[in-house]
Amino acid sequence: MGYQEVARDILTHIGGRENIASLVHCATRLRFKLKDSKQANAEALKKNPGVIMVVESGGQFQVVIGNHVNDVYNAVRAEAGITEDSDQPSHVSTEKVSIFSRLIDLVSAVFTPFIGVMAASGILKGLLAMAVVFGWLSTDTGTYKLWFAASDALFYFFPLALGYTAGKKFGGNPFITMAIGGALTHPVVLQAFDAANQAGAVTEHFLGIPITFINYSSSVIPILFAAWVSCWIEKGSNSVLPSAIRNFFTPLFCLAITVPLTFLLIGPAATWLSQLLAHGYEAIYAFAPWLAGGVMGAIWQVCVIFGLHWGMVPLMINNLSVFGHDTLLPLLLPAIMGQVGACLGIFLRTRDTRLKMLAGSAVSAGIFGITEPAVYGVTLPHRRPFIFGCIAGGIGGAIVGFSHSNVYSFGFANIFTLAQMIPPGGVDASVWGAVIGTVLALIIACALTWVAGLPRTETDVPVIAQVAENDILSPMSGTVLAMDQVPDSTFASGLLGDGAAIIPLTGKVIAPFHGEVASLFQTRHAIGLLSDSGIEMLIHIGIDTVKLDGQFFTAHVKVGDKIKPGDLLIEFDRQAILDAGYDLATPVIISNSDEYRAVTRMTNDLSIDSGAPFLTVSR
Repeated sequence: MGYQEVARDILTHIGGRENIASLVHCATRLRFKLKDSKQANAEALKKNPGVIMVVESGGQFQVVIGNHVNDVYNAVRAEAGITEDSDQPSHVSTEKVSIFSRLIDLVSAVFTPFIGVMAASGILKGLLAMAVVFGWLSTDTGTYKLWFAASDALFYFFPLALGYTAGKKFGGNPFITMAIGGALTHPVVLQAFDAANQAGAVTEHFLGIPITFINYSSSVIPILFAAWVSCWIEKGSNSVLPSAIRNFFTPLFCLAITVPLTFLLIGPAATWLSQLLAHGYEAIYAFAPWLAGGVMGAIWQVCVIFGLHWGMVPLMINNLSVFGHDTLLPLLLPAIMGQVGACLGIFLRTRDTRLKMLAGSAVSAGIFGITEPAVYGVTLPHRRPFIFGCIAGGIGGAIVGFSHSNVYSFGFANIFTLAQMIPPGGVDASVWGAVIGTVLALIIACALTWVAGLPRTETDVPVIAQVAENDILSPMSGTVLAMDQVPDSTFASGLLGDGAAIIPLTGKVIAPFHGEVASLFQTRHAIGLLSDSGIEMLIHIGIDTVKLDGQFFTAHVKVGDKIKPGDLLIEFDRQAILDAGYDLATPVIISNSDEYRAVTRMTNDLSIDSGAPFLTVSR
């Protein structure tokens, strides 16, 4: 399915362009702020093969796309006609949103626009530290200085970048707030800061008020408060000034008022708050580092699922700004590698070609810190691998915490984070502790998943239940749908008979009872069966898949063959069919249901394994 088709489907199921208040994206997700969340249909959107998962959290409607999120983001903007000038909310949502949800929404909106370059800068810093430790580069060479400038520029001038994104988030002119961020890092201000430090006293005044100069490079909280104040002044000025002078005098008032106010009040207060947060975290960490590591390693991926991890990002950056190092980020690396290990265990264990390919690609993405494909596509749907990954992450995190590992530059947790842990003096025990904790998390998750992560139906032959002659086993593993939910009016109306449908998890169809093959379509997308007790069944793999003319389908039986429960009937390439744009909802129909009093499901569970009790007929 192309990006434009995915974009159109997303817009359809979120209530259209008019329901979008704002839209940003991070490394794997589209993050919508909707005017009315009740108009969105998450369940329908999850069925789109281009969508990994839909999460509603933190006041956001999050559509998990994966590595192609930027392409889908651009396609959604193009389809909706969203431009830089039009993507701000025309009005705010009237729904009540908690303070915590607003905080998460604020943090994600401010940081996500430059998440890629922020991660890249951290990786480059780590690689430079490694190059210096191993003697490949010297800090006084031009090569090192240019690469160091490239890696450090974003963090050194953080107030500028945050000023721009915060200005957009608060609904003001982002260039005004970016200029305020520039004032915080201007050379004149930094020179005054150095002079005040050398003198040991206040050296400058503003209208007779003493100025407390602080180094705001790499800071986060001061510019966020300053941007909010500036946008508040901007809105007030625009409401009272004539349009003829508004474009000039509104920015004038914002700069002339906010910049001094930031240096005199906002900056010192925000800096005090920054230090309070940093020292508060340090106190908790110092109490039991191994416990902090175990907890964070175990719950981090749960936080990612609900989008709550963004609440930790400012704390990590703040720790670096206040202390020059951070102990929180290292605790998260085992959590990442725990899910990678679980995917590796599935890759080594499963015989399902589609699942093996999905797990392999998730391992590759997870190594670089992108775990959504692993979590939503592989470990979470199978439950136990996700739990094993969290357990392994907790064990590894406890080891990293016990080792007192630090990072000395910011970046999102991935394999390169180990390089960012190298202190200025070279590799020490804390680095090796982080390596041991990370590797153990991967190995433990992989081993547990390989041994017990998948049910036997995924790795060997199906487990066939013992049932009565009028009972029918499930011919495949997947998600169960009521027949009226099938996106085809002929099946949904019941004209072809009663039954239920399954959205398959794997690409195999097995025999659901003792009987024989009554018919097999030439295109192999559908098969008719007759049980020894006289039940006539049709299994139709997907909707409109007859148009594939047999492509992606392989039959293992022929008409007249005798079958018993668990026999392999048909194999199909699940992913290839989805990529071709077809819905894989598979009706399982009792063709002669009018001969029976009722056809009922034997379980109300939303998911089912192949070979499990599925339907029963009553005479």
